[in-house]
Amino acid sequence: MEMMAGLSGPLTGIAGEARALEEQGADIVGVAELGHDPLTQLTLAATGTDKVKLMTGIAVAFARSPMTLALSAHDVNSLSGGRLMLGIGSQIKPHIEKRYSMPWSKPAARMREYVMALKAIWAAWYDGAPLDFRGEFYNHTLMTPMFTPPDREHGAPPVLVAAVGPLMTENAAEVADGILLHAFTTEEYVRTVTLPAMEAGLAKAGRSRAELQLVGAPFLVTGNTEEEFAQVRLAAVNQIAFYGSTPAYRGVLESVGYGELQGELNALSKQGKWLEMGQCIDDALLEKIAIVGEPAEVAAKLTRRYGDIFDITQAMVFSGDAYSAGVFNTEITAALRQAANCSV
Repeated sequence: MEMMAGLSGPLTGIAGEARALEEQGADIVGVAELGHDPLTQLTLAATGTDKVKLMTGIAVAFARSPMTLALSAHDVNSLSGGRLMLGIGSQIKPHIEKRYSMPWSKPAARMREYVMALKAIWAAWYDGAPLDFRGEFYNHTLMTPMFTPPDREHGAPPVLVAAVGPLMTENAAEVADGILLHAFTTEEYVRTVTLPAMEAGLAKAGRSRAELQLVGAPFLVTGNTEEEFAQVRLAAVNQIAFYGSTPAYRGVLESVGYGELQGELNALSKQGKWLEMGQCIDDALLEKIAIVGEPAEVAAKLTRRYGDIFDITQAMVFSGDAYSAGVFNTEITAALRQAANCSV
């Protein structure tokens, strides 16, 4: 099992932060698309590292055309010597239409076609195939030598798709190289919804499970003191409540008998009652979504829950107001590696 760590510092410190995580034993460093462009962040991370893989987790696909993202991803992959893992996601309709001013429709079908378009563009660049991609949402039929990247020795990066619902999961398993599971999930949901959808997508494409990487990054709620634990717990329940207010994620709550909570959280979010939302997440639900325990217990709990599922996971412990900022826990990382080795 490979270990992933998140980058969260200012742009001026990204290269050094990535280097430190590489030295601490991270196999992959990842960035989310929040206040900075993720591929810009990974460009900086590439300049400070030698071997760690670089993952967008995620870049918002529908905010860009496939051609735009194909070129940006190519540049990071080339600069880093072939270390990019391109994680992409759909975001949700309000953000795509109102923040990015881009079209939104049939997100699962659109994402499937988006991945296929990326691969068609890269096939034109790296394999010399004619570019003649014609779909329902995207058309790419023009490519000349002038606009073909000259540095093509590292080929195309793997594409991993963020998926929660069964249709997005099935389509991702059919056409992508990996699936990014949301932190807002449960073991029940993964085993009864995610895995069957994944297997259906693989079967549709005639692919094996070994051809698909599954990335899981659950919330880790732990601490060395009661005060530290309480701070981490507060950050987790607030973030879980935020995700739980999203109608598309209702199925996750339903998987553990909390379906009605989604409507309550959604109503509170529309009133701006963010603190009250976090208070709706009780300990039983927190235990279902997060990995909760002493630092020495967390690795064993995560391995028991997901050790036979995840190919890549994380050992980031988050706290504070901004859940994007976390600390890479080397103790948990070492324990996860040991547990993974013992299970082989």
